[in-house]
Amino acid sequence: MRGSATDPTSPAGPRRLRRTAVPLASAALLLPLLGATPAHPATASSADRLQQAFASAAADYQVPRSVLLAVSYLQSRWDRHGDAPSVTGGYGPMHLTDARTALAGGEHFAEGTEDARGDTARPAWHPTVGSAPAGPAVPARLRTLPRAAELTGIPAARLRADPAANVAGGAALLAAAQRELGEPPSADPADWYGAVARFSGADDKATAAAYADDVYDVLRTGEERVTDDGQLVTLAAQPRLTADTAQLDRAGLRTLPTDGTECPRSVSCESVPAPYAEFGDDDYGNHDLGDRPAAQRIKYIVIHDTEGGWDGVMHLIQDPTYVSWNYTIRSTDGLIAQHVKAKDVAWHAGNWDVNARSIGIEHEGFLAAPDAWYTEAMYRSSARLVRYLARTYDIPLDRQHLLGHDNVPGPTASSVPGMHTDPGPYWDWRHYFQLLGHPLRRTGGPLSGAVTILPDYASNQPVYTGCATRGEPCAAHGSGEVRLYTDHDVTAPLVKDIGLRTDPTDGVNDLSSRVSTGQRYAVADRWGEWTAIWYLGQKAWFRNPRRAPTAVWARAPLVTPRNGLASVPVYGRAYPEKGAYPAGVPAQSVVPLPYTIPAGQRYVAGDVMPGEYYYAVTFTPDSHRVVVGEDLYYEIQYGHRIGFVRAADVTLVDPAR
Repeated sequence: MRGSATDPTSPAGPRRLRRTAVPLASAALLLPLLGATPAHPATASSADRLQQAFASAAADYQVPRSVLLAVSYLQSRWDRHGDAPSVTGGYGPMHLTDARTALAGGEHFAEGTEDARGDTARPAWHPTVGSAPAGPAVPARLRTLPRAAELTGIPAARLRADPAANVAGGAALLAAAQRELGEPPSADPADWYGAVARFSGADDKATAAAYADDVYDVLRTGEERVTDDGQLVTLAAQPRLTADTAQLDRAGLRTLPTDGTECPRSVSCESVPAPYAEFGDDDYGNHDLGDRPAAQRIKYIVIHDTEGGWDGVMHLIQDPTYVSWNYTIRSTDGLIAQHVKAKDVAWHAGNWDVNARSIGIEHEGFLAAPDAWYTEAMYRSSARLVRYLARTYDIPLDRQHLLGHDNVPGPTASSVPGMHTDPGPYWDWRHYFQLLGHPLRRTGGPLSGAVTILPDYASNQPVYTGCATRGEPCAAHGSGEVRLYTDHDVTAPLVKDIGLRTDPTDGVNDLSSRVSTGQRYAVADRWGEWTAIWYLGQKAWFRNPRRAPTAVWARAPLVTPRNGLASVPVYGRAYPEKGAYPAGVPAQSVVPLPYTIPAGQRYVAGDVMPGEYYYAVTFTPDSHRVVVGEDLYYEIQYGHRIGFVRAADVTLVDPAR
């Protein structure tokens, strides 16, 4: 069935194309040469130049404007990202890729020195990485910018830096894909499903279909936003639009082998298994066999970034001497690869307690490169996977259970300085929770005694340093994090994290004085446009103006030290008491971190849980045990990272009293 007969934003009927001298292969596609940026009406304001560029390119290439807008939204949300390339070498609103400039270098887990297992029951361990295989041929999905230059005649440099030229290049690619499928340049958006799927660059049917389905979801719902350079772009909703999905059968794409992957049907997912292999006497990798959730509940989903390109990361996950995680999501098209089954325990978080209770998801990207951006396709694919996992394992969709790697605590005092800091300040948690269907919002009032951190991502641009050169400012960029001071004054010292054993800085990897979108904290004080929260055992201040709030009121359970206690210890793992361990399983020490909660302070509490320890130190799983104690712990939002306190040490309080 076809959708609406015409696109309300497309050119009215066929348009005669300009005759130009182009290479024979391009001339056969009847595409115009655009050696100059498409002209804009003289009345176009600086705030709608991009909207006009979409209209001009759509007319020139006989692509429905709504289709061009929707594809661009899925690529970049219409942002230009300071003309900097994405992790896959993508540029501009259409994310045209140039593999020669892709940020494909760097090693996974390059930042930090943590042992990804985080299990002190085993000897200290660091992964070794085998030699990378010879690089494969560059896939088509990473070569769309040179192809657009060939089709349009626009120099590659202009396609990178000029948004209007970039949009024209994207339109040329869509038009070329339509003709290669043998389809006419229809004004009906329903007729472009196959071309949109081909535009994704995916070489398999499932990934191409998932990408096209997302584009058509955007077409049906519509979108409007102000881009990162102040452009207002609007796409009207077409709720009755139905795509001609049969076109995909003529695209000649391979069928993706899934091999029993654990993914929702709404995403494309392939199996790239992490090996379980023994090297000697109980020297093995790269994960542990388990029986989750039957033996141990899965409580957390941990969000990572790869700090490397797709091909290199796929090599690492298949190295048995390296670490592991459950899933990786590709930047260009949202393809998901599953590596470790949910029943098994991946080595990803640097904290064995969290590993044993969590699923780890890697996203292709770099935290310290603000414009090595996460695409909308990746965000949406990730959100669908997380929704599926949350339903399957009964995991609440909130920031107490959906953690960044940067929110995972060090399991011991010595491990705190080496813990990882991804996905970093440029991950858009606010947008992510909207895609999850659980938008972050105000849930309380002034008497609730707590706030949810919720800055406007685009306009919130704290200064960070060290993205490229140590001490040098990072590029100005939206952020989901808010800086903390020791007083209600931006000239006051930053809050210090004693566990890091360093003075606080504004470095992009320094978490000592930062809070993140969606995290909840108990309010300690207020002063004009400033709010203070309890954070790392001290009062921490952040600007929270009424007209542009960086936090909203929240209702949340709070804990405080029991009466008569001057302070209570904070732990990095919730392990059982000594008496809970059976014979043959060594008791694990319960040692606090260098942090406390002084009397009178309050912290937002998450789940209450028994102490648990998964004993798995041998290759053969017959000796593995899940030890469950009687001592109970509360998870708390202590600093940027979570922590744990004994339930016997604290009291739940009613913030309204």
